[in-house]
Amino acid sequence: MALALFDLDNTLLADDSDFLWGCFLVEKDLVDKATYDEANKHFYDDYKKGTLDIFEFLAFSLKPLTQYPREQLSELHKEFMQKHIAPVMTEKGMAQIQQHRDRGDITVIITATNRFVTGPIAEAFQVDDLIATDPEIIDGRYTGKVAGTPCFKEGKITRLKQWLESTSHDLENSTFYSDSHNDLSLLEIVTTPIAVDPDDELKATALAKNWEIRSFR
Repeated sequence: MALALFDLDNTLLADDSDFLWGCFLVEKDLVDKATYDEANKHFYDDYKKGTLDIFEFLAFSLKPLTQYPREQLSELHKEFMQKHIAPVMTEKGMAQIQQHRDRGDITVIITATNRFVTGPIAEAFQVDDLIATDPEIIDGRYTGKVAGTPCFKEGKITRLKQWLESTSHDLENSTFYSDSHNDLSLLEIVTTPIAVDPDDELKATALAKNWEIRSFR
């Protein structure tokens, strides 16, 4: 069965779930508005520019998970899904996933955003699996640290290879959909790279390499 890989933020979603989660925390007064909002925007700008320090960002973004019980976090996430995620789930993205499923392909979301944020989103998109940055959990609580390799840039390839080794799948006839130049290294190794609503750098690369460009918006 062929593998269909999908980036999540600004690909299947018409926004960034990590950034929206930060906005939601501010909205709910669960973090200090002034400092958190500024830092959230700063890290998001760094991501778009390709200069994000993933470990610095994860130390920031995972810290709020350490401050509340997982049961409370789960309830907050349900509200977050309804208010911020459901409105930005692209119909064309959902249709593309279904098209692959109808062909018998294996559908996987592969994202740098942590599994707490993205797990329920992946379920809503009804994909077969999720490869995401894993927050460390000890004694039933988030520690604020990362378990394993962050699923970001070349780390996406590392995490994908680990996933392939643990399954019976490979990259033969594989497809990867992404909006971001941060995913160029993974786009280079699949059979069919597809730029979806690409940023300027990815669009230029896609045009130069004659990759398909499409929109889910």
